[in-house]
Amino acid sequence: MLQASSLSKLSGIQHGFFDRSGGVSLGFYATLNGGVGSDDAPENVAENRARMARALGVAADRLITPYQIHSPEVATVEAPWAPDNRPRADALVTRTPGLAIGVSTADCGPLLFADAEARVIGAAHAGWRGAFTGVIEATIAAMEKLGADRGRIAVALGPVISQPNYEVGAEFVESFVGADSANSRFFAPSERPGHAMFDLNGYIAARLERAGIRQFEDLRLCTYADPARFYSFRRTTHLSEPDYGRHINAIALAE
Repeated sequence: MLQASSLSKLSGIQHGFFDRSGGVSLGFYATLNGGVGSDDAPENVAENRARMARALGVAADRLITPYQIHSPEVATVEAPWAPDNRPRADALVTRTPGLAIGVSTADCGPLLFADAEARVIGAAHAGWRGAFTGVIEATIAAMEKLGADRGRIAVALGPVISQPNYEVGAEFVESFVGADSANSRFFAPSERPGHAMFDLNGYIAARLERAGIRQFEDLRLCTYADPARFYSFRRTTHLSEPDYGRHINAIALAE
């Protein structure tokens, strides 16, 4: 379990960006696959998630994640839900103690948010589409409705695909630069004509800064470049593997 030093300093808050070690899954899911949407054996995923819940100090049924759809949708959580009743959203916020809210990733940006004074937390799945359409700002706004102050919110970004490994096409670049010419700074030349390398880390950081977040920590870990530690959708695609594991990134308020 990886942790951000900024969040670790906050009283009454537990968090973790789980890597792929310490679980029971096999093959290309080895070993701590938390993806309920994967084709891994359900009993293995359940055991892996139970281990993560214990590490966060909550019961297994109190580690919850949404049905992610690469959107700006945010769900406010007061109690755990049944596995087949997950809300379609890409971020969760809560002020309920003893509840670990999380998102799953395998290249996209996992963001954990905390206002320790207001005792309000959040977790967001910030892939390019979610970040581009406003999931970061929507998460902050949902936290504020629960009493948080964006001036106090600390945010940490876990393992995410880095710019040297994130090649995109011309239409992708046109969409970002068309929305804001300043977004051109997040693209570097690619060796392939008509392509560019996208800096998702930098784009997420810029959106947070523009939203008024003053405390931001990036763990600067690349999912694609470190197969021993991390799952990667893009690496799996390049290797023509049939499926991939998912990381869980979660945060909880102590009871």
